[in-house]
Amino acid sequence: MKQDNLKTSAILSRAELKELTGYKRAADQLSELLLQGFYRARRSPVDGSLILERAHYDAICSGGGKPANEPTVRPPKVRTR
Repeated sequence: MKQDNLKTSAILSRAELKELTGYKRAADQLSELLLQGFYRARRSPVDGSLILERAHYDAICSGGGKPANEPTVRPPKVRTR
């Protein structure tokens, strides 16, 4: 059985990513996923395909945000003169 057909695989399949984002190209899918809050989506360094871990997908869809141990970015403070 191919990994793309497994619903229990560790990463979402190409078909699932296309259905989730509405896009076929990995670059477009990545942009859309980041807009939707899937901050751990990334491109594979091997072939450029998109990687979205199923556990991260499930956590975001169930309303979970970033885990407590994830670093946060602080906005810069603007100095007033």
